[in-house]
Order: sequence, then structure tokens, then C-alpha cells
Amino acid sequence: MNKDRYFDKVLVANRGEIAIRVMRACREMGIETVAVYSEADTDALYVKFADEAFLIGAAHPTKSYLNMGRILEVAEMAGADAIHPGYGFLAEKAAFSGAVKKAGITFIGPSEKTIAMMGSKIGSKQAMSDAGVPVLPWTKSTDHDEAKAFAELIGYPVIVKASAGGGGIGMTIVRNAAEMGEAIEKSMRTAASAFGDSTVFIEKYLENPRHIEVQVFADAKGEVVHMFERECSIQRRHQKLIEEAPCSIMMPELRERMTQAAITVAKTCCYENAGTVEFLYDNGNYYFMEMNTRLQVEHTVTELITGMDMVRMQIEVAAGEPLPYPQDQITYRGHAIECRVNAEDPMNDFAANTGRITRYRSPGGPGVRIDSCIHAGYTIPPLYDSMIAKLCVCAMTRDETIARMRRALTEYVIVGVKTTLPLHYAIMNNPQFIAGNTHTHFLAEPEVRKNLPRYMLESETRMHQLADSLGKGKEKIIAATAAAVNVYLSAAAAKKKR
Repeated sequence: MNKDRYFDKVLVANRGEIAIRVMRACREMGIETVAVYSEADTDALYVKFADEAFLIGAAHPTKSYLNMGRILEVAEMAGADAIHPGYGFLAEKAAFSGAVKKAGITFIGPSEKTIAMMGSKIGSKQAMSDAGVPVLPWTKSTDHDEAKAFAELIGYPVIVKASAGGGGIGMTIVRNAAEMGEAIEKSMRTAASAFGDSTVFIEKYLENPRHIEVQVFADAKGEVVHMFERECSIQRRHQKLIEEAPCSIMMPELRERMTQAAITVAKTCCYENAGTVEFLYDNGNYYFMEMNTRLQVEHTVTELITGMDMVRMQIEVAAGEPLPYPQDQITYRGHAIECRVNAEDPMNDFAANTGRITRYRSPGGPGVRIDSCIHAGYTIPPLYDSMIAKLCVCAMTRDETIARMRRALTEYVIVGVKTTLPLHYAIMNNPQFIAGNTHTHFLAEPEVRKNLPRYMLESETRMHQLADSLGKGKEKIIAATAAAVNVYLSAAAAKKKR
């Protein structure tokens, strides 16, 4: 291995924008990359961006991106000495981390033991409670009478949650004793179906909390630092839509307590590499919720305020290097916001809206960052996550950042599928959001829903006007894009032959 490059070749066990993000860091570090792809992603941009690419199976994730054996087979065939899992798919599968290590390949992420420990919500809550980290009142008893007695003791509402998995799957809110039995059974059925594990627990339910998370980083020597916090309260179906850093309500004393709690979490589970500790915040109190043992989708806003390349840091730490900076040298400047652009219809309960993008133009200008792998002519596959791009902006103040995001949203052209762009624009104009008054049920606020149809119409009209300025008819746009992509592919093919 060339020590100046940390690794010679990294296989990215993922797809889409995160695959390109990892490959960009590798390219800057002089590391070759290997892409894996399903039949649905044969013509995806990330496949062409990599130095090598291998077909690993059919479109369904279980036949491709979740096929550990096939991915390891390709890694050995290609001579990869490290694997980066991205996020989603196998990123938080303890068995995958262990299998990679057993194959003699470096896993760019935490150990199998750590992932398993933090992957169990029951186990992690108990461990963090023992370590003195605040947690919400909870019980793992699913006996109906005991569960009712617990709920009556702490007060309704409570929520039944799956111990395994995430994404809001298996959660059921219980507002009175009559609902308890069915809620437990429903959550157990859902958890068993989604995660192969029916284990659930019950905890106090907060009606309108904030979701605040802390970015942590740890090296093999046990050194742990934080990279400040992110506000992630605006969600749909318990999945984030908008993230910002820093949190608008954060005060120095609260930040000190929350970041130190996050560092305690990382040290308690012997963490290594990049991780995120998630908290619920309500009325001056914060509570440990879970730890994401991987790179987060929203790592971008942390990079924008700190100026640090987190993927590069992941690779360096995985290669055995110490953390590049001590805590007192990690600072932040300004504010950043990320809008997740999903191929979904906000007017139809966020139903997925896959299909072909007929016209595309990304925004630019000062302080604008796009992480994406889409283009005009690209067809969004139906079997994967609906996020197709991340629009991020930064500026010196939160007000300036919101104004910049509004401007960037008005420049973004995606025609052919419905997206969340109009919803993001509506939120950026919402007085409560501008004032920083957000919570996890913000999208249920009447004001947001009331103005959405108007913003949907305005957005569609504006996008078509901008799209028309790109050329006379979509055929010319698609032809031009196809020609540009062909030139890129020809150059890439020539490079691989050399």
C-alpha cells in the first residue's frame, strides 16, 4: 500500500450521490475507486465516475446492494483494500463490518461490536442511562398490564418503538390505555416484517420536540471530538427533510452539555470513525435517542460551517491515522442549510414520483453546493430511496442563509417528476421557520399546508419558464446532455484502457 495514499483502492458499497461524494474524496487523495451497481443503475453517473465498476445483481436491493457475499467477492476480485459503505443499505449492518474485516479488508466505519451495540435501541438506551446520559423514561416490558401501569405512572402519551431498524418504521403512538394492546401488537408485526426482529419497547412520547444531533469523530486511539450540532426537526414520516447547522436556539451552556453527552456516548461504545448522536430536546431538557453509526446524509452542513472534509477524515482514521485536529482547533463559522430534494409529491402525502427527468438545471452562485447524480434524461429507478439531490447553502448569518436558499430554490429546474422543491420554498418563506420555531411535527402546521398549493403552482410555472430558456424543446436539451455524457464516457473508457 502506498502510505501517502492511505489506501490504494476503495470500493464504495452504495449508489447515487453518496457514491459520488466518496469517490470525489478518494480522487483528491489519489485513491482509485470501485463502483458496484445493479441492473437498474447500469447507466448511472456514479458508475461512470469510478475507476472500475462491477454489476452485482438485479435491481431489487436484496439481489444487489444488500448482497454482502457478492460485494465482498467483487472487492477481492478488484483488489480493493478498503470498503466505504456510505449510508443506508449495509452501512449499519454489524455483520457486514465483521465480514469485511474477516476478508482482510478495512471497513471505513466502526467495528462490528459497536454497530451491534448501538443498533439495538434497547441495549443502547440502557448503556447510555448507565453512563449518565439523559434518556426518556422507558420500559422493555410488553406485557399489556405492565405496559399500562408504566404509561399511567409517567403519563400518556407514550410511543411503542422497534428496537432494531429506524426511519420511523414500527412506531405507534398510544394516547390512552385502550390503545395499548393493539399498539404493541402492531409495532411487533411491523418490526418483524421490516427488520426480522419483533422486539419493541415503550417510552414517553414528546408531542413537539426538536430533533438535535451532534456530530462526533473518534480515532483508533480513543480520542473523541465533536463537530458541533445540527438541527433536524423538519421531517416527514420521521425522516428528515431539512437540516441546518448550527441549531438556531443553541446557547453555549446547552451546547457544552449536549456535546459532552455525545462524547460520553461515543466513548461508552468504544466508537471509531464518524458517527452521530441524536437527541430529542424539549423545554430545556435533552434526551439520548440513538446513535447513527455511519456518515449522515446531512454531513454536508457540518462540512460547510467547519471547512472540514469528513469523508477524507473517515478514510484517514480508518487507515490508522489520529484525528487531524484536537477539539480546541475545531471551530465553526456562519450558518448552513440543507434541503433534501426527493422525487415525491408533497400534495399527495409524499408519494414517490419516479420517472424520467426531461429537463434539469442546478443552481449556482456564492455559497451553493449540490450533491447529486441526476441529469436531464436520467430515469429515477422505483426501488430505491426517493432522495435525488441535496441542495446546500451557507452564509454568515441564518437570515442570509435562508435568503440564499430561497434564491437557490428559484433557480433549480427539475422537470419530468414532482419533487419537494416547492415545499422547501414554502418552508423558507414560513414566518415560524424564519423565527427558528421548529419541531418534529412542523409540517402538520396549517400555515405550511395552506400555502403549499400556491407554491406548487408558482414553482412549476417558474421551472418551465427557466427550462424554456435552455433551448427550443426538450429534445434539444436531452440530445445535448446525451452528447456531453457520451464524451465523458468515451474519455472514461479511454482512461481505463491505458
